[in-house]
Amino acid sequence: MSLSRIWKVLRKDLALGPRSPIFLWAIVLPVALTLILQVAFGSLFDPEPRLGILDEGDSAITAGIEDTEGIELTLFDDEAELKRQVEANDLDAGLILPEGFDEAVRSGDKPTLQFFIGGESYASNRIILTVTAIDLVRELEGSAAPVTVEIVDFGEKGLPISIRLIPVIVFYALVIAGLFVPGSNIVEEKEQGTLMAILVTPVRSAEVLVAKWLFGMILASVMGVASLAMNGAMGANWAEVVLVVVIAAMLSAMLGVVVGVFAKDSAMMFGIVKGAGIFLFAPAVFYIFPDWPQWIAKLFPLYWIIEPIWQVSIMGESVTTVWSELAVALGITAALGVLALWLAKRMQAQMAGQ
Repeated sequence: MSLSRIWKVLRKDLALGPRSPIFLWAIVLPVALTLILQVAFGSLFDPEPRLGILDEGDSAITAGIEDTEGIELTLFDDEAELKRQVEANDLDAGLILPEGFDEAVRSGDKPTLQFFIGGESYASNRIILTVTAIDLVRELEGSAAPVTVEIVDFGEKGLPISIRLIPVIVFYALVIAGLFVPGSNIVEEKEQGTLMAILVTPVRSAEVLVAKWLFGMILASVMGVASLAMNGAMGANWAEVVLVVVIAAMLSAMLGVVVGVFAKDSAMMFGIVKGAGIFLFAPAVFYIFPDWPQWIAKLFPLYWIIEPIWQVSIMGESVTTVWSELAVALGITAALGVLALWLAKRMQAQMAGQ
């Protein structure tokens, strides 16, 4: 096997790849999914209370809101603009603190607190903002709260839906870039006759497959890392995250090589991918619904690459904690590589007999 011949085939694919619509789709899809799933659905399922404040006297309440986690605060200089955004439901609530408000509260007076509520705001957000404002006023007055609330968590703390959607985005990045791109590349060259032209040269079929595999692995690695970065899931152990993504890209790209060698034409390749789509996608669903029996996910091959990505990038675990999953992923990759070589020999014999 010649490294120089592999590099020539790979260089050709890297140069011509951007001309393919599937190559471009592999780049656009993770960005589109991030915008749709994280911006739209993430803000829908996990909305933070949005509070606007017009502070005319540098009140301690404003400072208290700024130090409170989980509240999106916007400061205003114009009362009309504050009311307009509350009415337009751009804010869940608006608060006006007149000059001298803190001094009036501390002296025992009862100044008017103007607190506006948006008509379409969530009830949970209204409660959070109202209780927070009342507690800060009571603290300003110097009186103790009538009750003490102790929060006790039972079971494992749930993750926001926006976080649980990340495996879905990474899955599509790996599958489109790693499976579709090299698979469609091989099929396209078979249909156009360029693959046969390559194989009559000193280039061997195994060298072509390695080049296609490297092509898919590079693209899938880049898009997998980019998807995690766009969703803020790289974490402090970014080097380990990259390692896990590369191993995942190796398996995904090898699947693409097998499908590309096996399929006789584009229609057959797309039929295979569509038919196996649910089977491939299934592991990602279990991260959206964590109450489902997790052992079922282990029955699907792509679980062994999604789970390490989840643990290392999302949960912040070390790569040493997922070495068994990575070992299984590498084993599946090696087995698929043997299958691809066998299919390539059969493909070459069929092409030579035509």
